[in-house]
Amino acid sequence: MAELNEQLKQAFAELRKGKERKFNQSADLIINLQKFDLKKSQANLFVSVPYKVKDKKICGFLEIPSNSVDTITKSEFKKYSSKTEIKKLVNKYDFFIAQASVMPLVATTFGRALGPAGKMPSPQLGILVNADDKVISELKNKINSSIKIKTKESSIKVSVGRQNMKDDELVENIVTVYNAVLKILPKGKDNIKNLEVKFTMTKPVKIKTK
Repeated sequence: MAELNEQLKQAFAELRKGKERKFNQSADLIINLQKFDLKKSQANLFVSVPYKVKDKKICGFLEIPSNSVDTITKSEFKKYSSKTEIKKLVNKYDFFIAQASVMPLVATTFGRALGPAGKMPSPQLGILVNADDKVISELKNKINSSIKIKTKESSIKVSVGRQNMKDDELVENIVTVYNAVLKILPKGKDNIKNLEVKFTMTKPVKIKTK
């Protein structure tokens, strides 16, 4: 693991030599897979990382309004009768949570838009039995320090931070994601071809894992 850390630090040193941009670029990790059958195996999990990637815009489908999160109550669902309104809502927020009691209605009202966008409230991280402000605040903190991993092709692409973060923080986030992915791959390290890291506007730098 020490060798991986060193390679990652060198990669970020290289990336920082690139042209300065007028915005805070995303730091991205690409895990290229091999000998991995997408039909038989799916990687679908949330990884909690040591350093927050960004504050996500979160919306809650709840029985009553909350002071901790933008809320759409059960009685307000009928406002979203058109596909246009629902699409606007889905695009406005990064993440959706829901009270368990309203989840069936969330699925029928918003499911067709939330599902394909990968934003359906999840039992893994996003469905609440009790929706008091303390529980919602704790969940928000957890969401903001979590990265969603989902395989749609023979590589996993995720944002692990921002350019203005320290290299050590970015490296720690990457190693945390890498170790979590290793645990769920059927053949572990043998399923990983290599890693790549990049900023939004740079070319990727390859990292060997063997």
